[in-house]
Amino acid sequence: MPHFAILGAGITGVTTAYQLRERGLDVTVIDRNRYSAMETSFANGGQLSASNAEVWNSWGTIFKGLKWLMQRDAPLLVRPTPTWHKISWMAEFMGNIGNYKANTTQTAKLAITARHILHEMAARADVDFDFSPAGIMHFYSNEADMNHARKVTTLLAKGGLHREELSPEQVVERVPELTGSFVGGYWTESDATGDIHKYTTGLASWLERQGVTFAMGQTVKTVRAENNQVHIETDATSETFDGVVVCAGVGSRAIAKQLGDRVNIYPVKGYSITVQLNDAASQAAAPQASLLDDKAKIVTSRLGPDRFRVAGTAEFAGNNRDICASRISPLVDWVEQYFPGVSTEHVTPWAGLRPMMPNMMPKVGPGRAQGVYYNTGHGHLGWTLSAATATMIADHIVAGTPAQTKSVASIGQTQISA
Repeated sequence: MPHFAILGAGITGVTTAYQLRERGLDVTVIDRNRYSAMETSFANGGQLSASNAEVWNSWGTIFKGLKWLMQRDAPLLVRPTPTWHKISWMAEFMGNIGNYKANTTQTAKLAITARHILHEMAARADVDFDFSPAGIMHFYSNEADMNHARKVTTLLAKGGLHREELSPEQVVERVPELTGSFVGGYWTESDATGDIHKYTTGLASWLERQGVTFAMGQTVKTVRAENNQVHIETDATSETFDGVVVCAGVGSRAIAKQLGDRVNIYPVKGYSITVQLNDAASQAAAPQASLLDDKAKIVTSRLGPDRFRVAGTAEFAGNNRDICASRISPLVDWVEQYFPGVSTEHVTPWAGLRPMMPNMMPKVGPGRAQGVYYNTGHGHLGWTLSAATATMIADHIVAGTPAQTKSVASIGQTQISA
C-alpha cells in the first residue's frame, strides 16, 4: 500500500487525507499545531459560497487598493513596506487581469462541484458542523456596485450558478433583520454556511479512527524528493514516504522551494469576529441568512443558535498574524449599524492568513519531482473549494500509482497542472 504524507491539517489537508484514504492509500498528516484547523481554517467567514467566486484580478481592485493605501480601516489594505515577494506577487496579479472572466467562471464550476462531495464526507463521518442551507444575500448600496454585480452574475451563470436579482424591498423581505438603505441585491438559494473548524476537526477525528496517522505538534524542517521517494524531517522524527501532498497554506511556498518548485503564494490577512448571542433579543435580531456587503467586503454566517460570525477585509502585510484593533473595530461597527438589536458585548476577534496565488486559482497538481503534489493556494475560498480539489488531486495520484485502476475524475481537469 503506497504511503503518502500530507503537510498541513487544515481544511485542504484533512479533506485530501479523506480522499486518499478512501482510495486505499496509507496516509500520515503532519502539522506543527497540536490540533487540526488551528490556523486559516479556525474562524473564517463560514460561507460555502459559489456566489463569491469572482476573482480579484481587475483594474477596479487595483484602483481601490491605491485609494485606500493610507486608510487604516480600509477593506483592502496594502502595507507600504516593500518586499520582493510582495512586488513580484503584485506584478503577477496584474498580469492575470486578462484571465479574470475565465477564472471567475471556472471557480464557480469548482465551487458547485465541491458541494455534494463536502456533504458526502460529512455524512459518512457523521460530522456536525452547524450547517445551514439558508442561502446567501449580496446587497449593494450604490448603482455602480449593482451594475458590476449584474456583469458578475453573467460569468457565474456560465459556471452553472443561478442567483436572483432583488429590488431593495425584496432584500429586506428576504432578510428582515437587516436595516439600512440599499439599491438592490442578489440572492443565491443554493449557497450555504457552516463552521469550518468543527467540520475539519470532526473529519480528522473520524479519519484517525479509520487508520490515518496524525503527526501533530511537529514542525517540518526539510523535505526532499530523490530516488522516487520523499524524505521528510521534522523536529521530532525523520521518515520516508512514497509521495507527499503539500497542503500547508501560506507555508507551502517555502516547502515548494525545497522541492524545486515555485508556488508563489502570498499571505493575505483576513479578520473575523464571533459575536456571542447570549440573550434572546440578540438571537432574534441576528440574521439566519448569510450576507455579503459588497462595499465593505464583509460576510456573515449564523453558526447555530448563539454565534454570529462576521468576517472580512484583506491586508497585505506579510506573515504578520497580529490582531489589529483598527481592523476589528469596523467589523463591530458594521454589526451595530446593520443589526442594532444584536449585543456586541461579547465579541471574540481572530485573524488568519489566506494563502493566495496571483491568479486567485488554487495550485492543484504535481510538482517537478516524482511523488510530489500540491493542493494549496485556495485564498478566501478554501472552505468552498477544498472538497473538490481534494478529490481531483487524489484521483490524479491514484491514476499514476502502480496497481491502481481508478481514472482521474472528469471534474475540473484543467486545474490539474504541473
